[in-house]
Amino acid sequence: MDTFLVITGFLLAIAGLVGSILPILPGPPTGWVGLLLLYLTSIIPMDWWVLGITLGIAIIISILDYIIPAMGTKKYGGSKYGMWGTTIGLIIGLLSPIPLGFLIGAFVGAFAGELMYNSKDTGRATKAAFGSFFGFLTSTFIKLLISFVFLVLFVVKFWQFKETFFAF
Repeated sequence: MDTFLVITGFLLAIAGLVGSILPILPGPPTGWVGLLLLYLTSIIPMDWWVLGITLGIAIIISILDYIIPAMGTKKYGGSKYGMWGTTIGLIIGLLSPIPLGFLIGAFVGAFAGELMYNSKDTGRATKAAFGSFFGFLTSTFIKLLISFVFLVLFVVKFWQFKETFFAF
């Protein structure tokens, strides 16, 4: 059972990194569940402080994930159309064969969304698209950073007890 928990936990920690970029999967909470599974093994001693602090961080980052892009959009005069365009452009960009297509797609999507909102003012749409895009990048960077820290915590804790896991 411990092997199943470790493998599943590690896969969830990796999925946390992927989920930090893809808007479909919640990155930090997924990575945290991976960390939790590691601590649920019979080999790793339960550390409620680590789990509590990392859970608090995952919750805060999940809330900020909604606030930061909205702040960027609002600061630069954007609309919800720009935020939706960013998300749709990101997904299309991820599916495209273009290198860094998700970045290009996110910006083009934000711009297209803003043009749909107000097609007469391309200058305002460009400024708002930059706001949406910047908010998205900031939020994504923070989620990636936290998810990476969760993965590192997982690997370090596992490495401390590797002999116990591999003892036959």
